Amino acid sequence: MIRGLVTLITAVALPLAAVAADGTAKPTKRKVAASAKATPAKAKSGARSKRIRTVAFVPARPSFGQIAGLHSTIDPLELKSSVALVMDQDTNEVLFSKNPGAVLPIASLTKLMTAVVVTDAQLPLDETLTITQDDVDTEKGSRSRLTVGTQLTREEMLHLALMSSENRAAHALGRHYPGGLDAFVAAMNRKAIELGMNDTHYVEPTGLSSRNQSSAHDLASLVKEASTRPLISELSTSPEYQVMVGRRMQAFHTTNGLVRSPEWEIGVQKTGYISEAGRCLVMQAKLAGRKLIMVFLDSAGKYSRIGDAERVRRWVNQLAPVPAVVAPAATTVVHEVPKLTS
Repeated sequence: MIRGLVTLITAVALPLAAVAADGTAKPTKRKVAASAKATPAKAKSGARSKRIRTVAFVPARPSFGQIAGLHSTIDPLELKSSVALVMDQDTNEVLFSKNPGAVLPIASLTKLMTAVVVTDAQLPLDETLTITQDDVDTEKGSRSRLTVGTQLTREEMLHLALMSSENRAAHALGRHYPGGLDAFVAAMNRKAIELGMNDTHYVEPTGLSSRNQSSAHDLASLVKEASTRPLISELSTSPEYQVMVGRRMQAFHTTNGLVRSPEWEIGVQKTGYISEAGRCLVMQAKLAGRKLIMVFLDSAGKYSRIGDAERVRRWVNQLAPVPAVVAPAATTVVHEVPKLTS
């Protein structure tokens, strides 16, 4: 039922806000008086009058999960993500789940599949790719430091797409695929079917489109697959990287601060955000001696997905040791949730 409701949102979400002729949300305007110290009632010659400036006010656009009411789901860890899944990679045991079957936009988590398709193609990593006007975001108008004309190797583009979530880099990777962008997107969807990701569909390689959608269960399968690729593991967990853009060396940084934390041993990670998807995060990490896959979708608040991951880490560390059991199919085990200490 949740999946059907969320799918319906794709058709009805846009009318929820005023939309301009070009498809962008119309900002409402309000007048804001510039702050100024009180002046004497008697006007002085040459005194400045109060300046009134008009600023655009755009109300926060609700995510698909918020519209579907997924945030009303109560979970014992009090996560801010409306969808969550924690699974043992080796045994497929599900330790924790919250709306795991809900199908939602996944934002830049898309780039993990982009990386899988690129590595599957075994194209030359040292081949130079060029950023063109075709790679400029016309969906959301997002900015990029990779100016048109920037030339980087395929591996450098992949590095920036995974570590810094560079949209132009991801788009260029798809555009330079044999057969072009359409062939690349088709390969993404074929790979999803191959991995049993039946709730997943892609329309482009960056995640800027809200039509790129998946479920927590499907994304766990993607993370598991990505973790078998050493290059994806290395690049996605890189804290920073420098590349030459034009005539200047520029430093790019990870979008996930947990890769720098000594508390975490992360094998694969990817973050994502667009307003329709909320804050998203997927990781494979070693906790309490186990390789765990974690999926957090539609988290409300800039740092809430990181907070959710930390709550799960503390919770897992407090669980009693569980003997490893080989399980061919996913199983769900309900654990008593201990009280978390700060």
